[in-house]
Amino acid sequence: MEGSSVIRVLLADDQEIVRTGMAMILSAEDDIDVVAHAQDGLHALEMSALHRPDVVLMDIRMPRLDGLDALRQLTRPHTAHRPQVVMVTTFNDEEYLTRAVEAGACGFILKDSGPRLLAEAVRAASAGDAMVSPSITVRLLKQLRTSSSRPEPATRLSPREEEVVMLLAEGMTNAEIATALCITIGTVKTHLTNIQAKLTARNRVEIAAWAWRTGLAGRSG
Repeated sequence: MEGSSVIRVLLADDQEIVRTGMAMILSAEDDIDVVAHAQDGLHALEMSALHRPDVVLMDIRMPRLDGLDALRQLTRPHTAHRPQVVMVTTFNDEEYLTRAVEAGACGFILKDSGPRLLAEAVRAASAGDAMVSPSITVRLLKQLRTSSSRPEPATRLSPREEEVVMLLAEGMTNAEIATALCITIGTVKTHLTNIQAKLTARNRVEIAAWAWRTGLAGRSG
């Protein structure tokens, strides 16, 4: 795509037919390049080190090393290369979603989400936005809201930062937040940088998780 760099993607899934299908969909996009496939978590770590992808689409359930353990290794703070990892899931994997958030996943997509959402998930991850399949968003956020048995430590956010977090937790992109609050995208990014530092969050999914656990998100108007 003219004027933008190509997003390098690694596909990790133990089913060859799934990897092949995703590769066919993504390879049709001018700004996305599938650089490698992996059939399990260990292979995904090897391929990530070799090809240094921008985004990894990772299945949760895989042999040898499952997607959650591979995710934890890919998102370690001092690892040489840290790709953005989007977990590819099914409805039956709902119990794993909270652990995936805690391990550093930047988004979630259902295997049957379709070509448009698959490509959008890759682009969102590359741009630093979260992408969660619409059909699992509510279920995921409700689970995050009830999964914590201990109170969160107090964190002081400014009123504007709280507004940004509330909109982010509803799934809005930076551009959508900027429009809603009548501010620039650059200002949104500055707020998010400050919020991440205050919450010690690795990405916007963790910010959203914090918002739902603490009750900041989901407040009635």
